[in-house]
Amino acid sequence: MKEFAGKLELLAEKLLDLLCENLGLEKGYLKKAFYGSKGPTFGTKVSNYPPCPKPDLIKGLRAHTDAGGIILLFQDDKVSGLQLLKDGDWVDVPPMRHSIVINIGDQLEVITNGKYKSVMHRVIAQTDGARMSLASFYNPGSDAVIYPAPALVENKESKDLYPKFVFEDYMKLYAGVKFQAKEPRFEAFKNLETPANLGPIATA
Repeated sequence: MKEFAGKLELLAEKLLDLLCENLGLEKGYLKKAFYGSKGPTFGTKVSNYPPCPKPDLIKGLRAHTDAGGIILLFQDDKVSGLQLLKDGDWVDVPPMRHSIVINIGDQLEVITNGKYKSVMHRVIAQTDGARMSLASFYNPGSDAVIYPAPALVENKESKDLYPKFVFEDYMKLYAGVKFQAKEPRFEAFKNLETPANLGPIATA
């Protein structure tokens, strides 16, 4: 399992470098932005969604965006349930054997200045069997200072789109409002009187 997790972490870093290339950022920029004093964090969780005889009476896993960086999700290859919000409609993400669903979290939305958006998603209850999933999260270090990459800030209007904050502080706020819209979370940090003490991005 440790070897498997290590390879997933390397895959997450390769995906971040692909995002850098697409955005015109130097290779490794996003990993450095996640670094803080101790480096990015990586963790995996397994979720079990039992079958429900009356799925219309419960919400399953309510709609939310993920707080962190980039998420690698192995879905159940038989039982569906995951949906994402696209253009105002909920779209099924069908089970697909030997595939990984890549999800963008709030931190990447901020660092990319909205070029990539965190994805609103949910899991709806199913009647036809238990659903298992395995999600791995590549997140900033707790003391990493998160803010838009200067190269992606084109003018004053785009500079003001997203706040600056310490990742740990964001997580403290997120814990209480996970199932609410992300925009008020960003606004809350914009309105702080004392901005985060920004220094240069630490190098790995």
